[in-house]
Amino acid sequence: MLNILAPQHKVVSYILEYRELEKLKNTYIDKLPFLVNSKTKRIHTSFHQTVTSTGRLSSSEPNLQNIPIRTEMGREIRKAFIAEERYLLLSADYSQIELRILAHLSQDESLLDAFKNDEDIHAHTASGIFNIDQNIISPEMRRMAKIINFGIMYGMGNYGLAGNLGIGRGEAEQYINNYFLRYQGVKKYIEREKEEARRKGYVLTLLNRRRYLEGINSQDRKIREFNERVAINAPVQGSAADLIKLAMIKIDESFKKEQFQSRLLLQIHDELIFEVYQPELEQVERTVKDIMEHSLELSVPIKVNLKTGNNWAELN
Repeated sequence: MLNILAPQHKVVSYILEYRELEKLKNTYIDKLPFLVNSKTKRIHTSFHQTVTSTGRLSSSEPNLQNIPIRTEMGREIRKAFIAEERYLLLSADYSQIELRILAHLSQDESLLDAFKNDEDIHAHTASGIFNIDQNIISPEMRRMAKIINFGIMYGMGNYGLAGNLGIGRGEAEQYINNYFLRYQGVKKYIEREKEEARRKGYVLTLLNRRRYLEGINSQDRKIREFNERVAINAPVQGSAADLIKLAMIKIDESFKKEQFQSRLLLQIHDELIFEVYQPELEQVERTVKDIMEHSLELSVPIKVNLKTGNNWAELN
């Protein structure tokens, strides 16, 4: 609500800035120094297998998956996380993995072709939504298409999309209709998943992990629609979670076999963070990229982006 009011009076911007600084101070600056282990001189988090409904790992005490990245002040916090001497930090991040999994699950020809041709998927979507050539898509159009790409995948309707884009519901509905004209296979996937969920009471990830949906046939519209949104998204998010866990297991086995001094530090959503012994960097990069890109075979290429740095902020 305050973000909407911010352009109307400068005091609202000051309130938002104060709230950001207060959160950074109370959550990180004041607390992290007291969480340093006296023996290792490091901060250690705890990872949990069964907390999230999607199957992703979660982190606590402290939650290192929530260290800020989107604001300049938040990125300053990440500069405090540094590699050991003679080591570098390495980020290995899946590129648009959920959309790639959606392409595989839906077998939508337009989506499959876009990824196979290594196109900018958000620009590809924008050209269909706005009915203009992909080469003249503006940054704003691409931004809107990105919101729509992920909104559809999360089962968002015209009301939610209108709120996210700051447009009317009629316009949002037209964008959704245009999206499904371009990606007709995605539309069929959505209807198929909802029907399967109603019939079986659960949906499956690519590795056959089940997400039960007790309210999928509820008489309460809100409960039923919530479960329908989960039915659409759970196979996508759940498969992404399965993929990165499978990759982590294979990477661990490979590191032990090669007797690397490098080690895996963190898993944050679709990204793995490593502390790499510098003489091993080239070999580790090659190993990590190969395993992450081939732990599951999809109908489209899986792409992993690598970045290195002396501190966590340099990885972004």
